[in-house]
Amino acid sequence: MTFARLRVVLVAVWAVVILAAVYLVATRGDLVRDEALVLSSSSTLLAATIYLVVGCVRGFTLVPVTYLIPFGLLFLGPWVQLGLTLVGILVSSASIYYFSEHLHLAEYFERHHAQPLDRLRGLLRRIELPIVVAWSFFPFVPTDAICYVCGALEIDIRKLLLGVLVGEGITCAIYIFLGRELVSFVL
Repeated sequence: MTFARLRVVLVAVWAVVILAAVYLVATRGDLVRDEALVLSSSSTLLAATIYLVVGCVRGFTLVPVTYLIPFGLLFLGPWVQLGLTLVGILVSSASIYYFSEHLHLAEYFERHHAQPLDRLRGLLRRIELPIVVAWSFFPFVPTDAICYVCGALEIDIRKLLLGVLVGEGITCAIYIFLGRELVSFVL
């Protein structure tokens, strides 16, 4: 299989998974909710494994991790959930970083956004870690987008992952521990 065909296959699989998930939630949201409740009352190991797998592939859909956290609140302890969430974020971020290369996003950015790309590249090369930490911490911007950009610009992956770990780690800890308190207050 040629590289171009592999890229087309990866994009097609990605699109099918996203569309299937959106369709399932839109048409059978009750089924998804019921299955989540069944999962939460079954094996904790199985539930944790599913939580981790979903966390690892979640980034390709550009769905924020904040949508995954409430499900973990149902069946995981806060420290276990935080650990699994951070592992999922790191795996997802690294996957997106490397996947962006296969999509040739750098070539797209160079063709369509050359000037802003040069400014962003210069800024990221000078102060990449603070930018990634701030971007990852700020809850209204998708962290996965900075992973795509860093992958396309070939920014050092170690700095990217450290920045994502710090920024998302703080945000997810707040969400998980505050969410845990809210759930215990309501129940």
